[in-house]
Amino acid sequence: MTRLSSSSLLLQIGLMAFITGMCIVLPLTLFPQRLLLSTGILTKIQSEKLALSTGEFCADLLFRLIPFCNIEITSTRREDGKKENEDHTQEEPEPAIWVCNHTSMLDFFVLMAAERRMDTTNSRKRRPIKIIYWKQLEVNPVSKLLFRQCGFIPVQMTANAAGENNEYDRSSFRKMLQETKRALSEGFDIGILPEGQLNPNPEEGLLPVFSGAYTVAKLSRRPIYMMALHGVNKLWHPIDGMEPTDRRVKVRSYPIGRFFDSGNDFVDSFTNVVGHFGQYGEDTEDWESWLDGTAAAASSKGDKMAQKSPKNIKQSNDDDAAQQNGET
Repeated sequence: MTRLSSSSLLLQIGLMAFITGMCIVLPLTLFPQRLLLSTGILTKIQSEKLALSTGEFCADLLFRLIPFCNIEITSTRREDGKKENEDHTQEEPEPAIWVCNHTSMLDFFVLMAAERRMDTTNSRKRRPIKIIYWKQLEVNPVSKLLFRQCGFIPVQMTANAAGENNEYDRSSFRKMLQETKRALSEGFDIGILPEGQLNPNPEEGLLPVFSGAYTVAKLSRRPIYMMALHGVNKLWHPIDGMEPTDRRVKVRSYPIGRFFDSGNDFVDSFTNVVGHFGQYGEDTEDWESWLDGTAAAASSKGDKMAQKSPKNIKQSNDDDAAQQNGET
């Protein structure tokens, strides 16, 4: 363990105080709700939505009371030029799949706090989000209490270290898809982390991105919206642990949802938009083009033009001729 500077030590004390606080306040606030559910006073859906709201409130409150972390939520602009919090319509939001990068065990709490802050500063209604998570996280009793009471959706995977290849239990996928469909119909959105595990080096780019979010969105006929995180790993690193080096955290919520044409289309867009923000803490200049599909279409058209170029056509003809000569 490296020796921490005085400022890093203060951040570490604040981080440990935050985790300890969550381990205390979550059981105290969630157990009474569990009792209300067991007695039939609350329905299952009401209980899950209340638990989600409670988790968001607790995370946001402790982040404010223990100022070890400066969370900056990047202002979001829509196509009409307005900020989201300038839109005073009360239309019901469409069900959606949300995707985000994953760099720290603190990500869940940062996202929950950010969701609450966006709820309180944004006049547009937002649907609560159920996250698909690795079931092994339930070894922590507080995580297990929060995830189960919020109705988060587990998926089975072989235990591995950060950065190692994932090995999923495909037999759990059917149940996961059923629960996803049910959650969308009950008024929830779905949150997915396409990297599938903690990324220890987000400054170097994303880990291999899985296209499962595209599959879920296609089967449920819902658009995909993107969020991005930057700097959380500098507070709680996947490998180095609680050795903070920077208190600045950025959260980005993008306003454009899309039905992607293919898994590759989704992976390319996620990499260019979320991967760039995760690396640099700022938007790539053409993020809107990737999210509305024009950048992907231009890229695809460029690939096709390259394939049809005279040089490539000649090379293809030469290869075919060589193959035919070989066969004869």
